[in-house]
Amino acid sequence: MEKNSSSIVSLRDRLQRGELLNRDCPSREVLKRLTGRWSLLVLIALENDTLRFGELRRKIGGVSERMLAQTLRFMEEDGFVERIAYEVIPPHVEYKLTVLGHEARDRITGLADWIEDNLHQIIDNRRQFSAEE
Repeated sequence: MEKNSSSIVSLRDRLQRGELLNRDCPSREVLKRLTGRWSLLVLIALENDTLRFGELRRKIGGVSERMLAQTLRFMEEDGFVERIAYEVIPPHVEYKLTVLGHEARDRITGLADWIEDNLHQIIDNRRQFSAEE
């Protein structure tokens, strides 16, 4: 089924209707989970890889084992990450992005690139703000 431009509703239009701005909208929980620091970094780390838990933790510097486990559980529950468990001893588990996870990663990659491109300006702004206080 082909969508025409009049049937596509932009995020701006949806925000004006108040869906994400509505405190009772279930999309807020998804937004909260997906835009957390560790979720964004998992999406980037798994971009083209299937990784074991330890490999993923090493790739994402600074994340605790507990926080990574919780993040992966949420991302699996929401359908962004697939957990692949192999029936071997010792247990072997890998993680990879689902189709939905790849779509989310495509969306946040632009933000991550923008942050890195503008990092020096942002840090300079912070220094200037602190100096003025």
